Amino acid sequence: MSANAKKIVIVAVVALVLFFLITRPTQSADVVHNVLGWLRDGAEAIVTFVRALFS
Repeated sequence: MSANAKKIVIVAVVALVLFFLITRPTQSADVVHNVLGWLRDGAEAIVTFVRALFS
């Protein structure tokens, strides 16, 4: 992919994210909350695995 194509894709993605943040702020906040919850659950699972591995 050329540098110009990458810039166009990045600008399009940023514009899409901004559009959803402006037009649907509550739903956007719910999505961010869910993603952060998944990341927290994944981190807790990794910590549990490492603790079990060394105990």
